[in-house]
Amino acid sequence: MKLATRFLQIPLQFDAELLAREVNSIEASAWMSHPQGFAGNDYLPLVAAGGEPRSEAFMGPMRPTPYLLGCPYLIDVLASLGVVVGRSRLMRLSGNAEVKPHIDVHYYWRDRMRVHVPIVTQPSVRFICGDQEINMGPGECWIFDTWAWHRVLNDAVESRIHLVVDTVGGDKFSALMARGRNLDSPAGWAATPVAPFQASVHDIDFERVSSPMVMTPWEVNAHIEFLLSETDESQGSTYTLVSRALEDFKRSWRMNWSAFGADVDGLPRYLQALDILARRLNESQAASLKLKNGYGFIPTLNAMVLSTALSRK
Repeated sequence: MKLATRFLQIPLQFDAELLAREVNSIEASAWMSHPQGFAGNDYLPLVAAGGEPRSEAFMGPMRPTPYLLGCPYLIDVLASLGVVVGRSRLMRLSGNAEVKPHIDVHYYWRDRMRVHVPIVTQPSVRFICGDQEINMGPGECWIFDTWAWHRVLNDAVESRIHLVVDTVGGDKFSALMARGRNLDSPAGWAATPVAPFQASVHDIDFERVSSPMVMTPWEVNAHIEFLLSETDESQGSTYTLVSRALEDFKRSWRMNWSAFGADVDGLPRYLQALDILARRLNESQAASLKLKNGYGFIPTLNAMVLSTALSRK
């Protein structure tokens, strides 16, 4: 999710030592290798689709895994955020390892934040986002701009472990963000300590619906307008041709929605609109377009809109 600032510290301070004790109580076999096989990166699932620890799914009803149910203070942490909790994990980065530079462009990340709570870390661990770099201290709570290039470097010998919570947010969390601190905030800011308070998983709203069967025209419009606003208009006639093709696609999608909504009878017409757009984008040499953050326009459009606009394909 694009933020107005690279980093924002949320005004909550958790007990990192208590969290570490709970994490260390979980059997070592619960840790799993990174799904893309990135060296030095592994994870332990706390909230997953259906509560199934081995599920890699981003979509589907999210439920606590048995590992979370055995960690009462981790439950307190999730409950204290005041968010709808999506897929959540402990993420471990080995010593002398890194999370390679990347941008989160998929539909899933369009309006989701990643909340980070460092549990085990060292002062030399560096989190880099865009042109800024920080060290997240033990028990602190942070979000960052996933629309910018970001990476993590752990040049220490010891592993780094973070709690990472995917979320669209919540009313309480919005109020916490309004009180948050970025790197330019004046001195005197302080976070509120969060002691154990015996929360239940029943106190937490878990994400149930994460993607539409057929994307509404209003959502299609919002994503496309966002991407065009993030694209440099000076990229010659290609930008103009792509904009026209997308304007026609939005109109077609709106007409189909008016006639069919999410009904299965409309699938051929929706597929036709997607096929026509793909042809026009290819003819306009849209592959050359770049976003302002340096990422390709077409891979982002595909990941954010076209591959998810119709999940019944």
